Amino acid sequence: MTPDGSAGAGGSPSVGMSAHTQTRLYRDGTCVLRDFPITDISAYLMDPAAVVWLDLCRPTPADFHLLERACGLHELAVEDALQESERPKLDRYASHLFLSAYAVALDREATTLAVSEIAVFVTERALITVRKDDGFDMAPVLARWDTAADLGRHGVSFLLHGLLDHLVDGHFLAVQQLDDGIESLEELLFDERRAQIRTVQRRSFQLRRNLVVLRRVVLPMREVLNTLMRRDLHVVDAAMAPYYQDVYDHVLRVTEWTESLRDLAATTAETNLTIQANRMNMIMKKVTSWAAIIAVPTAITGFYGQNLPYPGYGTHWGVLVSTALIAALSALLYTVFKRNDWL
Repeated sequence: MTPDGSAGAGGSPSVGMSAHTQTRLYRDGTCVLRDFPITDISAYLMDPAAVVWLDLCRPTPADFHLLERACGLHELAVEDALQESERPKLDRYASHLFLSAYAVALDREATTLAVSEIAVFVTERALITVRKDDGFDMAPVLARWDTAADLGRHGVSFLLHGLLDHLVDGHFLAVQQLDDGIESLEELLFDERRAQIRTVQRRSFQLRRNLVVLRRVVLPMREVLNTLMRRDLHVVDAAMAPYYQDVYDHVLRVTEWTESLRDLAATTAETNLTIQANRMNMIMKKVTSWAAIIAVPTAITGFYGQNLPYPGYGTHWGVLVSTALIAALSALLYTVFKRNDWL
């Protein structure tokens, strides 16, 4: 392969290129070369019609040595790209933009939210993606680029849109799964089985924790998309503006949905506590009522247990009278408590 791009789009990875590195060369909106060495990027960028995409996974400072000179990357942006747990943001530098974002994925049980960080350098004719781990798969993004090749003439704006659209779709899918998880949780709230009560408590905690993480990822994306669409940045042209606006609308919807789910999860937790308190009150009423009923025979037998003469003392009819009195008073108390819904 030569820097003039004479090789076809289906070329094999070049010798010396890292297995965690992917490259693409677009010319006039068409992908003409793939998996070329990083050292050729400078030569390709000399062509005004060329657009380069470079993907790095788990990079080291040495990986950015050539890129800092070829693309004019700022040292602070490179430092942020190498560090982990950056806040989603968009920083503006003289020669490029630096974007930090997160991809999310929820397991089938909606219990564990996996988060993968990605950093993006946006220059006039190059898009550099930096994945902090292997959790984020670029294959769906490449598929989006290939299926929308008619927009490829918009260069970096087209590539960046495909990436952001995929990230936001992942956010949307995650919040939808969490919504389904809360609905299934609500169905278990009024199940009186002890095992289900524990399940409600565990799932409620997991949902609230996942919503906190998702909110931390999603909320700053509004500012990122809003800033990207500013005309003075010259990132989004008129033709791509509706596509970015669509992504921005999805971000707003995910944000609002996440906020409403946080309130709903908090309400679900409060409802669970209220139900448990009501159940405890019902138990206490029943226990107290039965204690009152049991107190009647205890009082009567205790009274007749005195070592003194009493009506019916030493006679058969005295035993019958005391037994009948116990049964009558106990039945009376039971009827009163039942009528008042204490039993």
